Amino acid sequence: MLEIVVKTENGERHVRVSAEELAGLVRRIGGDGDRFLVVQRIPDLPDVFAQVWHEAGDDYTLEYRDGAADRHFQLMTDGVRDVIAAMTGWARQEPGWGDGLAWSPLDMGPDREVPPLELAEDERAQLEERVRLVLAGGYATRAELAELAEDYLVTQDRRPVSREQAQALADRLWLERVAEQAAWQGETDPERLTRAFAALGDAGITARENFTCCRGCGQSEIGGEGGPDARGFVYFHTQCTDSAAAGGGLTLLYGGFDGSSETTAAIGREVVAALEAAGLPTEWDQDPGHAITVTPLDWRRRLIG
Repeated sequence: MLEIVVKTENGERHVRVSAEELAGLVRRIGGDGDRFLVVQRIPDLPDVFAQVWHEAGDDYTLEYRDGAADRHFQLMTDGVRDVIAAMTGWARQEPGWGDGLAWSPLDMGPDREVPPLELAEDERAQLEERVRLVLAGGYATRAELAELAEDYLVTQDRRPVSREQAQALADRLWLERVAEQAAWQGETDPERLTRAFAALGDAGITARENFTCCRGCGQSEIGGEGGPDARGFVYFHTQCTDSAAAGGGLTLLYGGFDGSSETTAAIGREVVAALEAAGLPTEWDQDPGHAITVTPLDWRRRLIG
């Protein structure tokens, strides 16, 4: 799989696609509402991307940017094979991937200077603490972190953080986390959790990570997530993620879709077995009315973006 995320005009988001799947997405574009796609690496890095635009009957417009404004290039071609080869090479970071193509610099103007934040020290610390916690959770994109930073201190008559300042703050903290995770070795506990949830999904249990904002929303929405053959569910919501990222255990909510305590208890046992098979310790008294806790837990989820 390619270590990329592909976003399309029609709102699709494809994480870690194969070269063949990327080629299929490039060949698909051209129709109304599905004319472009943007590709970012994993983890996402500010101002590093490749993208292509195509309208049926016209040439392809291919771009890539490698950081600063003077590292933004464009070409036009009628050959979809050239586009696929270039985007695949970019995704793989192959040496010389763009050689032989007629790239032209794309003048986007100078990078705009962002004024410093004018916040009291306690407000600045509060804002950064909140962004860092969500960042440590590992599920937010850079755009979502920027939105959080922009809105977090808003009151009825005050918006102290502009969109540009929020993006700059989110990007700075994001890059700090990217540098930190570069030293991580091997499979992390959140990756073991993902592996356990995938096994549960294969066994007919709807398993969702970081699902909805709270238990009330989770319980009301989880039924719509499962397929027709799903026997039950397990999930954790964003407040559970925050707790895990802050150093606590992870609370898992589970149940059977038939609503019986017997099925709920059986689902609970399957969840515990899957977690333990993935190398994660659990605490649960086998009471279907009590949540399962994954603890102790070293929450280091690698960023995607």
